[in-house]
Amino acid sequence: MTGTKRRSARDRGQVAIEYMGFIPLMLLVGLCAIQLGIAAYATNQAGTGARAAARTATQDQRELGPEQAGRSAMSDWLTKENHTTFQHHSGGGTVTYTARVKVPSIIPWMQDAFGYAERSSTMPHK
Repeated sequence: MTGTKRRSARDRGQVAIEYMGFIPLMLLVGLCAIQLGIAAYATNQAGTGARAAARTATQDQRELGPEQAGRSAMSDWLTKENHTTFQHHSGGGTVTYTARVKVPSIIPWMQDAFGYAERSSTMPHK
């Protein structure tokens, strides 16, 4: 009986060491999943901003300029500090706006590692 108890005590110590090695891996996987979600959200917001800007540019009476309307349609934390830019193209009876949003990073020392999300929207002009 004594040998059985000693073996289980050793096993418990081994399991603790395995968990200690597994926790950093799980944290890394979790951070990657969150970063992927933030990149998808930035891409979605770029599309929203481009649509709002193109829609506003095609209206005759408008309260805001197209770029301001695009920024207003997006989340504030993505449009601050010049992280969002708009490009305007027109011709052939259409107006196209392209929104470019810097993908934020949750890792402080990798602020520029994830690049930009870019989406365009084209609307017919009256």
